[in-house]
Amino acid sequence: MSDKREWEERTYRPFVAKSPERPVRFESLSGLPLQPLYTPEDLEGTSYAERLGHPGEYPFTRGVYPTMYRGKLWTMRMFAGFGRPEDTNARFKYLLEQGQTGLSTAFDMPALMGYDADHPRARGEVGKEGVSISTLDDFARLFADIPLGEVTTSMTINCTASVALAMYLAIAEKQGVAWDRVGGTMQNDMLKEFIAQKEWICPPTPAVRIVTDMIEFTAKHVPRFNPVSISGYHIREAGSTAVQELAFTLADGLGYVEAALARGLAIDSFAPRLSFFFDIHNDFFEEIAKLRAARRMWARFMKERYGAKKAESMRLRTHTQTAGVSATAQQPLNNIARVAVQALAAVLGGAQSLHTNSYDETWALPTEEAVTVALRTQQILAEETGVALTIDPLGGSYYLETLTDQMEAAALEYIRKIDAMGGIVRAIDAGYPQKEIADAAYRYQLMDDRNEKVVVGVNRHVMKEERPIKFLKIDEAVELEQIEKVKAFKAARDVGKVEKRLKHLAEACRRGQNVMPVLIDAVKDYVSLGEVSDVYRQVFGLYREPIIF
Repeated sequence: MSDKREWEERTYRPFVAKSPERPVRFESLSGLPLQPLYTPEDLEGTSYAERLGHPGEYPFTRGVYPTMYRGKLWTMRMFAGFGRPEDTNARFKYLLEQGQTGLSTAFDMPALMGYDADHPRARGEVGKEGVSISTLDDFARLFADIPLGEVTTSMTINCTASVALAMYLAIAEKQGVAWDRVGGTMQNDMLKEFIAQKEWICPPTPAVRIVTDMIEFTAKHVPRFNPVSISGYHIREAGSTAVQELAFTLADGLGYVEAALARGLAIDSFAPRLSFFFDIHNDFFEEIAKLRAARRMWARFMKERYGAKKAESMRLRTHTQTAGVSATAQQPLNNIARVAVQALAAVLGGAQSLHTNSYDETWALPTEEAVTVALRTQQILAEETGVALTIDPLGGSYYLETLTDQMEAAALEYIRKIDAMGGIVRAIDAGYPQKEIADAAYRYQLMDDRNEKVVVGVNRHVMKEERPIKFLKIDEAVELEQIEKVKAFKAARDVGKVEKRLKHLAEACRRGQNVMPVLIDAVKDYVSLGEVSDVYRQVFGLYREPIIF
């Protein structure tokens, strides 16, 4: 009998018989069963070099860089975007003054769906969920007095990401910043959109083609820019488990790799600039294990499936964000504690970049006070707790390593099924990941409804009366002003140049030409985001999601 089994029979079970354990589910949020104790026996047969390795070395389980936070802290990148471009520009400058180390831009729903502020479908949404962007003038006001050669910018935008990148590079040129100095990340993950977030224009095949255009273009001309942030965050926010988030995110990444290889690109020419974005939820150890498993799995895929030679091609670098779906409108100050725990998990999981949500985001876009608290949470972790003083401090934990192995095995099973379907695009067409996420979300909601899952302040430790909090409200006058600015800007353009550029773009789309050079010329002649989107709609058609029961 093993030592662990002997302990269970001799000590554990007799004690439980006299003093029963709490009536809770002893499993992770993904449903992985959790043992009462983990010992060296759970890791028998494990090779340190094969499963973990040292930081900065294959398979990168313990971290993608040799020094990790001893050399450089994670980038503190607070999400910002609301109202007019100048409103968000002021928030950018405030956050930089408070010690933020990178910009992160939220765009409003019209921009995300491919409509200008003056379009009828944009009415009531302009500047409400993010900053309103329609024209190059808007981008100029958004990044006024912000040196794009010194600050990296993340932009959360997908079906219109090609337009945003074109405008960003045009503004960099106006500032006199060479493209090889421009750094940042474009989310640009269209496969995730079809799976979870549902912000699209055209069907998956042309959508992935445009993403591939951006991968090819930046690899050649903007070498410090990440052209796609392969995003599990929205998959998790849609209701997936951590295992599903891990599996579907990596499957999306493999889809982009396949598309770039089919274009004729060499794996080591573009893979180093692929980046990732994961959600960090409440299950502390599961979230840490997820990031560690993701690094190991991606490294193996790049090396063994695609023959990557460069270490940079095998490194899974990831931004992380605390879980918006875990925040509650009831007792919103409790969200500060949730965010702190989730942020600690991201750091102990080895993230390269982190956004901490503000406690008031279940009510509205964050106030200046709330976003400051969220930023200070990261700074306290970095400067006061000591967690950044040694690399991968939880590495070697019997529990954590076993959980990492379990998550990897469960995620690989999903990826095998997707491979058998012919890849992620065909799986999306069949509705496979969408249905898996819907089923997981339903199971999770049932647990909530039956009080099998505790949510503090919602179904336990409830308070009858709560003091209302102050939250950010966007005045309707902001929308009207932005609409008038867009209309005036369009009226002052050279219409002949605009029509010529739109014709060139349509031809590039039809001929399979890389759209990025054409787009950059177009936005310089003041073609708008909505006008580019209309070309995509005309040439590629509109996507209609399959009905799944």
